Amino acid sequence: MDSNLTPAILRVCELAAIESARLMGKGNRKEADQAAVTAMRKALNDLPIKGRIVIGEGERDEGPMLYIGEEVGDGTGPEVDIAVDPLEGTNLCATGMPNALTVMAVTDRNGLLYCPDTYMEKLVVRPQAKGMVDIRKSVKENLEALAKALGRDIDDLVVVVLDRPRHENLIREIRAAGARIKLISDGDITPAIAATVEGTGIHALMGIGGAPEGVLSAAAVKSLGGEMQARMRWRNEEEKKRAIDYGMDISEDKVYTLDDLVPADNIIFVATGVTKGDLLNGVRFFGGGARTHSIVIESHQRIIRFVDTIHIFDKLVKITL
Repeated sequence: MDSNLTPAILRVCELAAIESARLMGKGNRKEADQAAVTAMRKALNDLPIKGRIVIGEGERDEGPMLYIGEEVGDGTGPEVDIAVDPLEGTNLCATGMPNALTVMAVTDRNGLLYCPDTYMEKLVVRPQAKGMVDIRKSVKENLEALAKALGRDIDDLVVVVLDRPRHENLIREIRAAGARIKLISDGDITPAIAATVEGTGIHALMGIGGAPEGVLSAAAVKSLGGEMQARMRWRNEEEKKRAIDYGMDISEDKVYTLDDLVPADNIIFVATGVTKGDLLNGVRFFGGGARTHSIVIESHQRIIRFVDTIHIFDKLVKITL
């Protein structure tokens, strides 16, 4: 896999974002998700790759497209593994709220963890805290270590947590330690990236969210040099059975490192904004076209790009920058 694929991968995310954005604010999350899935699947088939979906829309019986194990691409070019979230934040898109994205990570074959659609406990912090935090330690201990690594007081830290009843104790512990909290309704990929880079005002992501989103987040965090640790949180025996079939250790005590979640060193990560958010602008339509905003990370070249693209649908359109 080389960087010549990057523009085509970006194009896949842009097309999925445009199609789902047409349904932004219309209140139908399933329809918006299906629009993104259909657009992404069609565009993926045009890529010069022998691709395999590792993280997608669940098992084959759960979705006709982008299911785990599905082969995509035109059958030429490199063999790659692909993790996708055609619409991260379906509720966000349906209600017009910030931070809905289309997301894709591509690696060399066997570069991503095969993982069923379950829950995952996550801890994401800045590169400066690498080796200083441990998901097995208490919230207070990890926040003290993070504050020391960043050279600031605990009450200067902001931690992102999904606003869910399961996080009542976590929220209580973070506040008791003295840190501040930003609660989010959906979508933890954007805050995972934000917790990894300077200037976002976010210093950590904590709590339990989707495992597929965790693998996608790990691809970005690893490419950015950050730190992420995770533990699986199974919801039922069927998920455990699927995990065993994938060759996973089903112990909830096992700590997954970045190298466990994303064994590859050669990673292309792309996310395109659907609705305006903390990291990216959303899709903006104008007469005869649309404008998209994306982040593109290439780990092997250590390059991060923010890409602003104008898509022209009508040959007679007047472009205003």
